[in-house]
Amino acid sequence: MADERSGETPQTVIVQKGGGGAILIAVVLLLAVVIGGVYLLNKSQHDNAKTDAITSAAKSVGDAADKTGDAAKKAADSATRQ
Repeated sequence: MADERSGETPQTVIVQKGGGGAILIAVVLLLAVVIGGVYLLNKSQHDNAKTDAITSAAKSVGDAADKTGDAAKKAADSATRQ
């Protein structure tokens, strides 16, 4: 059997399968992880600031209650002395 294409230069055909779909999916997934991480960090910082504000407000209320108690005690002491 003789080669029927004698005289022709052999050609190589390269078939590339799969464009870049896997890379695109990886980039989208990485982006989602980064955004999620930033969201969680900001939420944590917001919760800490909120806790600090509540603690400060509770301390102020406690200080005001102490002052009110002291004033009531002074008023009661002065009323019993008269």
